[in-house]
Amino acid sequence: MAHLPSRSERHVPVPATEAGVPAQPEPGERAVVDCAVYIDGRREPGTFSYSAALAEVRSRGAGFVWLGLHEPDEQQMTSVARTFGLHELMAEDAVHAHQRPKLERYDDLLFLVLRTVSYVEHESVTTTKDIVETGEIMLFTGPDFVISVRHGDHSELSRVRRSLEKNPSRLALGPAAVLHAIADHVVDSYLAVTTAVQPDVDDLEEVVFTPSTTIAVEQIYLLKREIVQLRRAVVPLAEPLQQLIRSPGNPVPKDVRRYFRDVADHHTTVSDRIAAFDETLGTLLDAAIAKVTVQQNTDMRRISAWVAIAAVPTMIAGIYGMNFDKMPELHWDYGYYLVWAVIVAITVGLFVTFRRNKWL
Repeated sequence: MAHLPSRSERHVPVPATEAGVPAQPEPGERAVVDCAVYIDGRREPGTFSYSAALAEVRSRGAGFVWLGLHEPDEQQMTSVARTFGLHELMAEDAVHAHQRPKLERYDDLLFLVLRTVSYVEHESVTTTKDIVETGEIMLFTGPDFVISVRHGDHSELSRVRRSLEKNPSRLALGPAAVLHAIADHVVDSYLAVTTAVQPDVDDLEEVVFTPSTTIAVEQIYLLKREIVQLRRAVVPLAEPLQQLIRSPGNPVPKDVRRYFRDVADHHTTVSDRIAAFDETLGTLLDAAIAKVTVQQNTDMRRISAWVAIAAVPTMIAGIYGMNFDKMPELHWDYGYYLVWAVIVAITVGLFVTFRRNKWL
């Protein structure tokens, strides 16, 4: 496959005006990652602006445009929406990220929001602060175009595009094939992330249930928070996938719906893994709290034992420190030694007793 031009190279040369001053590029072009025309599943040679690409497709009456954008601003997205006839609410959602996974239909247009996830490499689950990062991909599909809008640095779709371009028979199915390929790519990344998270959960489980080890409960809360973030990104996608498969009057061709069933199956597997992680972490949290409670009780028993031992000499010294003239053994020559003998005997007896009962 030919080398894809850089972002600056993809901009179509702008013709000069009569005064010799070049015209300004379309506002949306600054956010364009790639824009291509596909006819019968094959990419047309050359570079296109998105308006020129759409005009090319509609003049031929065949094929579709795939426009890729990365974090467009409001002005850029408004220009794209005006060119492709997108509803203003769709354009607004594309600019302001942090949407839940959803599928909306505007006449013959589909708007699908996917949350992307990425595993953050780290040395130990007990020292890291971030395990999962999230981003977004928003897809707009019409009869002759598909627009992918990415938010985040880990949601690159160049590999998906290259893979599809090597399979013209799939691209010939139209924008729905791109919709499926991106959804499949995102769900496969879910599988990869949950596979990477599994050792972290196992490491925490080993630490919690290893005797004579201490673990900060905050680390379990941290991983549980990351799992909650993962669940919020993944689980809500189930309903949009079912809509793509079963919704009446769905513009997605039946041939592509069969592929979406496989994506839905993989998504179910991921959701089950996340539910298992959440349940395991809940159990680990209870076990860690119980372990901390037992340790605190052990410490309190040890402190109480030493207080009891220290109370004996304190009490005897307090009694014989009173200013009374007539007290037993007060004027006896061996009274001092007797008091020390009693103190030592009682404290040693208490120490042995507490040690035998594992309080010390």
